[in-house]
Amino acid sequence: MISVLNGALDDIFGAMKLRRVWIALAHEDIGDQHRRTTLGPLWLLVNYLAFVGTFVFVFQPAGKDAAGYSAYVAIGLMVWFYLMEVITVSVSLFKREQSFIEGTTLPLFVYVMRLTVQSAIRAGYAIAGCIVILLISGPALTTAWLWSLGGLLLILLATPAIIAIFAFTGAFFPDSEFIVGNLMRVGMFFTPVFWVNNGQDPIQTYAYNWNPFTSFLEVVRHPILSDEFPGHDFALTGAFTLAAWVIALMLLGRYRRQVVFMI
Repeated sequence: MISVLNGALDDIFGAMKLRRVWIALAHEDIGDQHRRTTLGPLWLLVNYLAFVGTFVFVFQPAGKDAAGYSAYVAIGLMVWFYLMEVITVSVSLFKREQSFIEGTTLPLFVYVMRLTVQSAIRAGYAIAGCIVILLISGPALTTAWLWSLGGLLLILLATPAIIAIFAFTGAFFPDSEFIVGNLMRVGMFFTPVFWVNNGQDPIQTYAYNWNPFTSFLEVVRHPILSDEFPGHDFALTGAFTLAAWVIALMLLGRYRRQVVFMI
């Protein structure tokens, strides 16, 4: 166990020393994805605003329940799209990086951080759009918004661990790329991204209380909409983050040298 942990930490520390490499690669990825387009990365903002506008137009409740729904959906979609992208793209990470893994001696965690930075940059456009919607839709700017910022930072802290777990899963079980993708698409409807739990529908209540993604959404959304500190959701998200890092360290320490033979 100690040797496994030491191996994982050596790989992580080695990757941290090469931070200029994975930061540069991440920026290059963003540029390549929008090369020769008119708006460039601004398409990320346009896509986000289009989704929010569509969900608000279709699902916004009538009457007094409509108040705050735009902000509710804007925050929910921002967090969900980030998590969905991180998880689905992570499954094929080592496969996409096959030429680097086979041809270089870079620490495996370099590729994890490359995707982490790339995902954070892409999410930055959604965050900008979300802030605009929040300022327009009316939630008062209070100090509780700092708790929402803390929730975003906690999700960012969990991101490399989540990427590592699903990257190893995809390397050892190639079918998981399709399984995870389908589950995440279906999972959106079982997660309170655009629907509000009113406590009357037992299926909604069950999905809200037992879906681990709920806490990731609420640590960001609850402080802004309710002006309160979501202690329960912070505790759950922190526990999930800690568990994810433990699993990621075990996988990285145990299997980092075997990945090259599996991709």
